[in-house]
Amino acid sequence: MANITKKVSWSSRADESGAPGEGTPLLNGAEPRLSRQLSGGGNIFHIGRLSTVDLEEEMTSEEDSLRGRPKEIPHNEKLLSLKYESLDYDNIENQLFLEEERRMSHMGFRCLEISRWVVCGLIGFLTGLIACFIDIAVEELAGFKYQVVKQNIENFTEVGGLSISLILWAVLNSAIVMIGSIIVAFFEPIAAGSGIPQIKCYLNGVKVPRVVRLKTLVVKVFGVICSVVGGLAVGKEGPMIHSGAVVAAGVSQGRSTSLKRDFKIFEYFRRDTEKRDFVSAGAAAGVSAAFGAPVGGVLFSLEEGASFWNQMLTWRIFFASMISTFTLNFFLSIYHNNPGDLSNPGLINFGRFETDSVAYNLYEIPLFIAMGAIGGLLGALFNVLNYWLTIFRIRYVHRPCLQVMEAMLVAAVTAAVSFTMIYFSNDCQPLGPEHTEEYPLQLFCADGEYNSMATAFFNTPERSVRSLFHNQPGTYNPLTLGLFTLTYFFLACWTYGLAVSAGVFIPSLLIGAAWGRLCGILLASITSTGSASSCIWADPGKYALIGAAAQLGGIVRMTLSLTVIMVEATGNVTYGLPIMLVLMTAKIVGDYFVEGLYDIHIKLQSVPFLHWEAPATSHWLTAREVMSSPVTCLNRIEKVGAIVDILSNTSTNHNGFPVVVEVTLGDEAPKLCGLILRSQLIVLLKHKVFVELARTRLTQRKLQLKDFRDAYPRFPPIQSIHVSQDERECMMDLTEFMNATPYTVPQETSLPRVFKLFRALGLRHLVVVDDSNRVVGLVTRKDLARYHLGKHGLEELQLAQT
Repeated sequence: MANITKKVSWSSRADESGAPGEGTPLLNGAEPRLSRQLSGGGNIFHIGRLSTVDLEEEMTSEEDSLRGRPKEIPHNEKLLSLKYESLDYDNIENQLFLEEERRMSHMGFRCLEISRWVVCGLIGFLTGLIACFIDIAVEELAGFKYQVVKQNIENFTEVGGLSISLILWAVLNSAIVMIGSIIVAFFEPIAAGSGIPQIKCYLNGVKVPRVVRLKTLVVKVFGVICSVVGGLAVGKEGPMIHSGAVVAAGVSQGRSTSLKRDFKIFEYFRRDTEKRDFVSAGAAAGVSAAFGAPVGGVLFSLEEGASFWNQMLTWRIFFASMISTFTLNFFLSIYHNNPGDLSNPGLINFGRFETDSVAYNLYEIPLFIAMGAIGGLLGALFNVLNYWLTIFRIRYVHRPCLQVMEAMLVAAVTAAVSFTMIYFSNDCQPLGPEHTEEYPLQLFCADGEYNSMATAFFNTPERSVRSLFHNQPGTYNPLTLGLFTLTYFFLACWTYGLAVSAGVFIPSLLIGAAWGRLCGILLASITSTGSASSCIWADPGKYALIGAAAQLGGIVRMTLSLTVIMVEATGNVTYGLPIMLVLMTAKIVGDYFVEGLYDIHIKLQSVPFLHWEAPATSHWLTAREVMSSPVTCLNRIEKVGAIVDILSNTSTNHNGFPVVVEVTLGDEAPKLCGLILRSQLIVLLKHKVFVELARTRLTQRKLQLKDFRDAYPRFPPIQSIHVSQDERECMMDLTEFMNATPYTVPQETSLPRVFKLFRALGLRHLVVVDDSNRVVGLVTRKDLARYHLGKHGLEELQLAQT
């Protein structure tokens, strides 16, 4: 048996869906074939018309060998993947839950609140430790690599044979990146990239497979160390955000499902609602550790990450961010033999801007806004190029071995380009007593001088950004900055999306700082009059700061949180207003051409992501037109065999089932009385909660919420539950376990109203009923996410098992 992708139409207007074979081939190259399947029999009610898929089809061995390893995977961006399920962000208020809440005293609720603060503190502490480990590992390994290459270059500069130095640099980079790429491509592919799009999807309510696993964290940490040490145009900040989220997801559960260890603590938090809030805190703690920006971390989690927010959550997230920054700075101060000095602003140290040296005048504001527009244009170009490059990777570079080879190629090319730029550069600067270069290369410069191009390339990206911000005027000539901007722009664009753990914040800041400093130098040369007032123009550091903000804003389209992050990271609030204006301008200009980088990659992964609002022109659509039908309903007292058959049906892998009242008249449709989830039914079957057994076993322990929490989040598959033939004839009473008050909407409700209710409450299923409270359909995340505004108005995406 082999899985074959089929084209799906969830529209209730089946007769209007057109021919089934007219779509673009799907991701695995299989030809779409629409099949109609109606399940019947038993006491299961099917309402409406079905338009679904066959996920499995018999294939011959010859066909399997031909299709098993396609050379090209056709890609159609107008797809939504069926492999993504929703998280249950709405509490299941069944009788067990309500009884537990009633039994809990006021002191019990206070203890729970204290536990939440404790968990947030642990999240911050562990995230800070991980950030400290990454920073020390990168500093030591990168320092060793650059010292080896530097010594080799110096030895061969006089005697000739610098090609050996080039080969050494390229081989070291490729070998280190190969290690990082192998562990990502072969062991945990979800650890590739920054992880921010995945965490953003998780907080939106999408269950991204393996995104918060312990294995993902380990691969992420070691992968980003290899990426940065290997000289790629990447940063550590995105992986730190993902790492913080994984830490939060693990700590808050009081156990590790990967290690099969249960510490019997924080059991109350074993549900998606609580876990989501802690993951928000973990993402914020990651930002705080990366930039030393606790407030920026909170705002980042609010603006870019969380789709749901709680006012009480704000202070807990800020507490986690503060603990994260404090932990990082404390252990780094010990590492640098300066215990007690907590002034280091974070993992990525931009250095502090002194107000008197970078003051600006109001007449510079239009210049800053113009730089914001340039950042928006360059950011849009970056995103478009990376978009087409990612599509190429999806089609052709889909095997792990090819992904590793591409990463090694990029590492070697980066080293070769860097060496070539340094070799042909004649930008020599005096090596004064106050120089800040970690690895100054003399190369062909005179004694007492160093190659300025090497300061940008022959360094970690964080140190290069700091040098562009703080080096004295005259440190770089315009040609050096122009060539560096051009080459690093394309290297960073090529690098993002490789099968390595890497972030895009620092490369974006480095590109922007380079062209921003170039703008400052050009402005200084144009307006230089020799007067004292020209010193305002003569400081290119502030233009490097503005350019960095503009470039990063143009790529990721963040505004408020990025403003605060930049202010906190540089330790100067003076530039808050200009940075905000620049970021707003960059976002407006960039959004005119293309979406932000994270949104593009979410769309390329075919994730059913729900934005803040429904499409503007969707008011004419109603719940009846967007809902899924038919709906598989269960009786309040249902036969065990029927439940097993439904859960075992792979062609209709439903996760939520409306529960209806049994009817006596054959012609009368059943009426809704509750909703129950697949995971709940699995637990009930596992514990044999049958009516007949409850009558015969007087001492049988009553099922509690703890039994459901113990099974969370990896509920066993239905195939692992053994039900005998006699047990199939038993009955199961769902009254105590179903949610007796599910959210419902009339079938004439408009799409924006359905969307607002669904998203604001974090629902997974929304039942559509008629005037008599009879079930006519079910609205899920995919039913809402498939409508979006395209070039030709409102468009409908196709669903596929990608």
